[in-house]
Amino acid sequence: MYQAEVTHNKELNFTARTGKAEFIIDAKSDGITPLDALLAGLASCIGVYIRKYAEGSKLELNNFKVKASAELSKEAPVCFKYIEVVIDLKGACLEERRVNALLNFIKNCPAHGTLKNNPQIEFKLSC
Repeated sequence: MYQAEVTHNKELNFTARTGKAEFIIDAKSDGITPLDALLAGLASCIGVYIRKYAEGSKLELNNFKVKASAELSKEAPVCFKYIEVVIDLKGACLEERRVNALLNFIKNCPAHGTLKNNPQIEFKLSC
């Protein structure tokens, strides 16, 4: 099971912990906001799947970049209405069949699947 625990520090500042790692979420400063973290998770997951594809296909794909950008809706419920993912392979040009195979493979990333399939979220409150 995956788990993240977020502890309130002050104002809109939180410490997020996942396993032994932690990072700060700060919706008030120039730091990582909750939506930045969501996009970073998607881009990172896609990056993992690019590496898995490259290793399985014996391709040299290193030092690539994955950029996820999104637009928020202007009306309720406020959510991302559009997400664009741009992959820069840093000069490692692929044949068209490889491009199509790579794009189909990275759609198996669980973060993409989660966003695409609109998961059920259950809220519980404890005191």
